[in-house]
Amino acid sequence: MQDLVGPTLGTLALAATGGYLLGSIPFGVILTRLATGEDVRSIGSGNIGATNVLRTGRKDLAFATLILDAGKGAAAFLIAQALFPGVPAIAAIAGGAAFLGHLFPVWLGFKGGKGVATFFGLLLAAAWPLGLMAGATWLIVAALFRMSSFAALIAAVMAPLFALLPLPVMGLPAPGPILALAAATALLIWIRHHENIARILKGTEPRIGAKKG
Repeated sequence: MQDLVGPTLGTLALAATGGYLLGSIPFGVILTRLATGEDVRSIGSGNIGATNVLRTGRKDLAFATLILDAGKGAAAFLIAQALFPGVPAIAAIAGGAAFLGHLFPVWLGFKGGKGVATFFGLLLAAAWPLGLMAGATWLIVAALFRMSSFAALIAAVMAPLFALLPLPVMGLPAPGPILALAAATALLIWIRHHENIARILKGTEPRIGAKKG
């Protein structure tokens, strides 16, 4: 039953802190260091996400990083939802804090990833039809333009729009806190991709499968 009183500040702070600490676990750094002894931040783009982990030549590490980065966003949301059922705002805050934790992890001097995997994991947990539609958007755009970053940017823009669709049989439109979560995380993804956006506009953004010159 919906909590008519609403969550207390202490509850919100607990959800935000727990979500942030979970999201700030740098799986790409940990897995790469354990498996290869390398620091993934010293290679490629210096990013801690799966795309840069792939530049180590280890597809298994990249896949594991992808799943774990997506999973920590989903886990933060689902744990808060289980602990505080009927109050979607708390789960949204926990999930959003996990997303921020990935972008700005305290363990790495607040220099983290771009959040795409965590974004998709979070959407799938918050409203799986929304997550699936955003994921399908990424796949279609990536197939057409062969640019992972461009696909992520378009999927991020579309996510809050998908959340507004009147599809109650699929669990949409999404509740207000979920819509706000989709919009806020989408905005942060665009901010974190500012360098990619500049390269896209210049026509120099690397394409999927392209060999380095």
